[in-house]
Amino acid sequence: MPQFGRSRARHGPKAPSYAAIDLGTNNCRLLVARPQRSGFRVVDSFSRIVRLGEGVAATGRLSEAAMARTIKALRVCAGKVRQNGAGRMRSVATEACRIAVNGGDFLDRAREETGIELEPITAAEEARLTLAGCAPLLDDSHENALVFDIGGGSTELTWVEMSDGQPPTPLATLSLPQGVVNLAERYGQDLMAAENYAEIIDLIDAGLAPFDAEHGISAAIARGRVQMLGTSGTVTTMGGLHLDLPRYDRSKVDGLDLEFEWIADITARLVSMDYADRLAMPCIGRGRADLMVAGCAILEAICRRWPVGRLRAADRGIREGLLLAMMADDARPSPGRREQA
Repeated sequence: MPQFGRSRARHGPKAPSYAAIDLGTNNCRLLVARPQRSGFRVVDSFSRIVRLGEGVAATGRLSEAAMARTIKALRVCAGKVRQNGAGRMRSVATEACRIAVNGGDFLDRAREETGIELEPITAAEEARLTLAGCAPLLDDSHENALVFDIGGGSTELTWVEMSDGQPPTPLATLSLPQGVVNLAERYGQDLMAAENYAEIIDLIDAGLAPFDAEHGISAAIARGRVQMLGTSGTVTTMGGLHLDLPRYDRSKVDGLDLEFEWIADITARLVSMDYADRLAMPCIGRGRADLMVAGCAILEAICRRWPVGRLRAADRGIREGLLLAMMADDARPSPGRREQA
């Protein structure tokens, strides 16, 4: 089986291609891209809901069915990497593989069966890569930013300092052990009950409060210094629903500003629906119909705690951060190499 690791990029007349895989609790995502003067150009992509973390919160283990689904998706990724001749690749695994007792065994199996070397990363590294990938969407006229990612098994938040003309600087990160998959599994259909939905909001808020107090986030928001950016299926689906898209379109959602009142209206609609109604909605579909209410509860808790008033949706994150880091690394002169006059 061919191995895909961290080999150096090949050089030739055509710009080398790079590949990045983000294996989360719910999704397996791939991007293949070539560098350009300002960023990169995507040449291929893949995304599939695999539910790798299904049942982990209850059993502590990745199930055989979940691992089999994920291996199947990773084989597709491996084929696309070969097809596009990617000379350098980095693949990371997040919360499900961090907490499952058999996470390491699964990573070994993935390498043996697909050739893909998945690297388990910490929550802090996950947040750093997400910020790097989303940085182009941040407005440096604000002094600070709150960047968050509502994942399947956890929710990451980063408090960011902005400076005119400089890359955003992460000041602090927070990882909450609640995500849309483990909350949906914990509450099931009972999540629809008003008291359980309110319980989740209180649970998330209790996790946010110390982070808020330590870094003075609410005070900064009161002074009008803060912008908010969210990257997750919950937020991007909200964008698609707000635009009333017949099918999800990344080009229309990525970078879209959502007013909190719009988010509240969409949330009220989704929470009042049953599973079949959510399933029938464009931009949701089978893979998210049972997860959207949990995502709404987490998002509502964030918006209540920090009433910025507007949220920018980002359909980008870890993969983009990985690609940009690899390309920047290859663009640096090698140690000891002399520049030609």
